Amino acid sequence: MRSVDVIIVGASLAAAAAAKRLVDAGFDTIVMERLSLPRHKICSGILSPRGYRFLIENFGPLPRETLHEPTSCRGVTFHFPSMVSLPMDFFGGTTPHLHRKYSDYWAIQRSGAEIMDRTSVVGLEDLGNRVIVNTRSNGVTEQFAARYVIGADGPSSVVRKALYPDYDKAIPWFFVGQKFHEVIECPLDDAYFHFWFHPELGHYTWSHARDGRQIVGVGFKKGDSFDKRHAIVEKYLDEKHGVKLKPADADREGCAENFGPSLINRYVFGKGNMLLTGQSTGFLNMIGEGMSCALHSGAIAGESVVASLCTNKSVQTLYRQMIASEVTRTSDQWNPLKIAFDKPHEADFPAALMALPWQDRTKVLRDIWRFVVLYKEFKWGRQIMASSLSRLLRGRYPPQKWL
Repeated sequence: MRSVDVIIVGASLAAAAAAKRLVDAGFDTIVMERLSLPRHKICSGILSPRGYRFLIENFGPLPRETLHEPTSCRGVTFHFPSMVSLPMDFFGGTTPHLHRKYSDYWAIQRSGAEIMDRTSVVGLEDLGNRVIVNTRSNGVTEQFAARYVIGADGPSSVVRKALYPDYDKAIPWFFVGQKFHEVIECPLDDAYFHFWFHPELGHYTWSHARDGRQIVGVGFKKGDSFDKRHAIVEKYLDEKHGVKLKPADADREGCAENFGPSLINRYVFGKGNMLLTGQSTGFLNMIGEGMSCALHSGAIAGESVVASLCTNKSVQTLYRQMIASEVTRTSDQWNPLKIAFDKPHEADFPAALMALPWQDRTKVLRDIWRFVVLYKEFKWGRQIMASSLSRLLRGRYPPQKWL
């Protein structure tokens, strides 16, 4: 049985950030990925300024092959049922449009960690002084002993399932899917990511240009029909925005997403010698951009392990202390009061709102309220508002339920 300092499960951006911290500190680190690398990643690829700064500072300039066309994004445009639209430039200028298949692999390679792809983790056992990790690769089983394990393997994390077997049953799941269309006519500015605050279109609706196609994406309650939801959005874009598209390409993609934890400030961080980071923890920004919080939470997970290895202090205590700022930042992105009166999305929403006539300002605030709180199928509306008000009145969110 091979012994190492740390095993990171999943070759994600969160994994790359954690691995970079660990390798730089001199610890033996393996990144295990069940797929062959570079692997496809379901993602629109629009990165926030904060995430871009992290990549540049930690991994260097991005190679051209890590980018889609258009290669950059200027900002985000919010669209509302009242037909008010708010284009907002990102603070600090344009950000890269990542091709996740190649950007993730590039970052993992730049981390300096050992990479084991086509390796599935099939069992985890925390013995107190080490974690036994059972793997399978090309039909061959192998066993490792790691001082720590970091789960950076997304919303369907095998590490989280080992730690919290009932977690998936305790939160609502949403399906997020996107189709790709050849464009006939599209008045939407292709320099922006477009997001709709419109409950009739779904919990999460977006569109933007990518590689000569227009993405039309929708998120909705798991169990609904992707094709029907997509058709509603496609018709709406045609009728309300003049977006004329050819039938969707044969290629389509989608996955289950755990929006819930970020909505009401409920995250899972791990137990014993196993940590969770990135989307396995529940981190996801409101416009569906999870890359920036994945990078930062991954780095914090790595730093927590380094601190624990150097000081012999509890890694769980250290992680919860160090991750607190990321929890607040991510939850603020979903807070309707923060959206209306602050700048949680790295774009100046309050300034854009105040530039509108007062009648349109009223419409936008009403539409946000209805989207977040009054959406009939959104059973967490009261919890969202309670969490938001707690942050406003007490300066913090309610205590965590899942730790």
